[in-house]
Amino acid sequence: MIFIDKTKEIPIWQKSNLTVEEAAVYSGKGVNKIRQLSDNEDCEFVLWVGSKRLIKRRLFDTYIERQYSI
Repeated sequence: MIFIDKTKEIPIWQKSNLTVEEAAVYSGKGVNKIRQLSDNEDCEFVLWVGSKRLIKRRLFDTYIERQYSI
């Protein structure tokens, strides 16, 4: 059996999925703006786990790079 040490935190830039709060810190955008962007049904960078909203970091980066303004 493999035990994982939960005291070691993975850096945000190495995570594949981020919480909305982590995405806000990572991108410098506000929590409310990220929620607003990811509310759209066709949003490509959001992953729903039940009612929990996770942000797919790489797709979020790509989305932000392609935008002129948000």
